[in-house]
Order: sequence, then C-alpha cells, then structure tokens
Amino acid sequence: MPLGVDEAGKGPALGSMFAAAVYCPDPSVLPEGITDSKQLSAARREELAQMIRTDDRLAVGVAEITASRIDDPGTDMNSLAVTAHAEAITAAVANLEERPEAILGLCDACDTDADRFGRRVGEACAETIEANLEVDARHGADDDSPVVGAASIIAKVERDAHVARLAETYGDVGSGYPSDPTTRTFLEAYVDEHGQLPACARESWSTCADVLAAAEQTGLEQF
Repeated sequence: MPLGVDEAGKGPALGSMFAAAVYCPDPSVLPEGITDSKQLSAARREELAQMIRTDDRLAVGVAEITASRIDDPGTDMNSLAVTAHAEAITAAVANLEERPEAILGLCDACDTDADRFGRRVGEACAETIEANLEVDARHGADDDSPVVGAASIIAKVERDAHVARLAETYGDVGSGYPSDPTTRTFLEAYVDEHGQLPACARESWSTCADVLAAAEQTGLEQF
C-alpha cells in the first residue's frame, strides 16, 4: 500500500489526538527500523520522523483533533478517528507534486469493525480528493505495514511534541493518559487551585469529570 495512516492520542484525558498519513509508492526507500511507534524510544522516533519528513520521495500529512472537538456532544471518538484519518490523507495527497489517478491506502483500524472503518474513511475523503482512492483498514497494520508504521511514528512524534507544549504551559502533566498518576495529580492540583479543569482537558472523559466532581464535593463539605 503506497499510503499508510495511523493515529496517536485517542485515549488520553488531556490534549489533542493526531493522525498522520505517509504516501510512499516504494516502501524500500523508507529508513531502516520502521515499526510501530510504541516499540521505539522517543529519540529514535524523532530521528525517523525527521528522515521521513525530509525525504522528497515521500509525502506527509497530519491532522489534529483538539480537546474541544473531542468534547463536542454531537460526535464520538470513532467518528473523530475517521475524520482525523481522512484529514491526514487529504493533507498528504495535497503535498504530492504529481497526483496519481488511483491511490491505495491502508489505515490502522480504530474501530472493532476494520472494514467499516476503512469504508468510512474512504467516504470521508471522497469530497476532497479527486483521485480514485481505495482505503483498506486492518487491526495491527502499524506492525504489519512499514508505511503505516511510518505514519504511526509521525503521529506519535506530533502527539509527544503537543504534550511537551502543554508541559511548558502547565508544568508536568505526565503522558495525559488516565492511568498515569502524574496526569491525575496534575488535574487534581489544577482543579484545586482554579476551581475548573484546564483548557487542555477532555471534559467529557470520566477521569476529568471524576476529578471535578470530587473537588466540588470537597468544597460542599467545607460549608
């Protein structure tokens, strides 16, 4: 598959989700060591991402889904993952110097039904991409496909940079995942000081809602 797509940051309670698409007609030109980003150190991911981005034979597209979009009650994470993949594909295709008549894409499926996810991404791209685009989706594609692995690296580096920017604003926020004690401590301390969640929080996430509810209950008990 010449076009690979993956996301990073679907599950955290803080910050944006990112999707990346990498167009690579010849996977042999990819740098050695490409694999699922979770299997690589942060330093190695950044090194590979730089090599992918600066290779003129490749085209990269990135999409960001902010916390406010995630909290929109009119949508859901599966639909937002579809949107993110479609926006990343559109951005990658827009960066091609010569657009082929037909493009085959492979996504790492973000839905329990991989075929449905691929179909929805393809439909979402139909209005923005003139080329004949065929999108497939598979679970574990970031392990099996070097091009999807390359996309997973780009997406993870984008997410890591985003978390680093949050830390510059708020101090140590941890990874942003609900299971991270540092993230939980940050949320509790922020709500205790400000009486509300930070702008980077996904307010619709149970972790954030629980922290806010606990703080409100504590405030009531003090009266």
